[in-house]
Amino acid sequence: MTLPDDFSLQEAKSLVHSSSSITTSGYQILKIVTQKYLNHSQYGLGSGKAEEIKGLVKETRADQIVVDEHLTSKQIHNLESLTGVQVIDRERLILNIFHSRATTNEAKLQIELAEIKYEMPRVRENAKLTSGSTERPGKGGMGEYMVDVKFRDLKRRISIIKKKLDDVHQKRELYRQNRLKTKMPIISLVGYTSSGKTTLFNLLTSEYKETSNSLFTTLSTTTRSFRIKNNNSNNINGESLLIDTVGFISRLPHYMIDAFKSTLEESLAADLILLLIDISEKIEDIKMKYKCCWDVLGDLKVDKSRVLVVLTKFDDVINSTELVKNIANDLIIIPNPIVISSKTGYGIHKLKNMINEYVSPQDFQKKLRVSIAQVNAE
Repeated sequence: MTLPDDFSLQEAKSLVHSSSSITTSGYQILKIVTQKYLNHSQYGLGSGKAEEIKGLVKETRADQIVVDEHLTSKQIHNLESLTGVQVIDRERLILNIFHSRATTNEAKLQIELAEIKYEMPRVRENAKLTSGSTERPGKGGMGEYMVDVKFRDLKRRISIIKKKLDDVHQKRELYRQNRLKTKMPIISLVGYTSSGKTTLFNLLTSEYKETSNSLFTTLSTTTRSFRIKNNNSNNINGESLLIDTVGFISRLPHYMIDAFKSTLEESLAADLILLLIDISEKIEDIKMKYKCCWDVLGDLKVDKSRVLVVLTKFDDVINSTELVKNIANDLIIIPNPIVISSKTGYGIHKLKNMINEYVSPQDFQKKLRVSIAQVNAE
């Protein structure tokens, strides 16, 4: 179930398929039901629509319902009781994908932190939905309720995870200072999930990181050196560092963004940020994703002057010249957009030249002095 617009529908289906790719049996979408407003207190959706879904579950023998919206514990409980099958909301679905694809210790900690923040508002609500007493015996009076014990345990766990993430952040800051001393410019790749960041990363660095059409294939930050041009006097030591990290997605709750802030901070502190936009999709979807990316960058207070927009997947575009012109005029408002295809190599030479111009010795040395001064001040 999703909001009744094509962008939300396709994204919901992509999330389900991405979740399906990480299970042993896989998921098959049997039926899609839409409702414009999911603001009814009992089920999230209207009671009539809930009854319709109950009938569809019985007819199709489905064993799970995915709701492409935030639901409360009470709404999930009511819908599960009505239909007799498991109900997963959008946030839980994204967390499941994150959890299955976290490979580094830091990513696992970040996912655990996001999962706890997802569960905390539901702890007290779940306690009301369970039958029987959850009160612990107390000496000489009222005891302590189990929900209070669980709530306190979750808060303690958050403190432990944040401490571990702070330790990781301090180590990363040391690495960043060491990189500054090497005088190597740092370039990061950001963009909507599945915009082609990892494919470009592999092309520029000769790496073999996993790429996929599934959402959130990349969760952990990866940094590699790459040479723009051999013996290039316009670049310090002829090499730069390239960072690939997690992609953005629409309607991502703030607590999930907060959980990944330490990962994003490294890439967003780069000298140059390449914002990748997939232009092989419909113009309405491109606009939605472009706006979402800038919203996230704005929330993280990124300096717009360090962002260079790159249009990707040119090889999949029909009527390419006209489309690029429309996007450049209507969306990005730049006279000479950088258009690339990481598969065919189209535009890569132009992109390298643009990177090379941006990280020229004079400009980079000035930025380097400012960065070192900021680090010392901290």
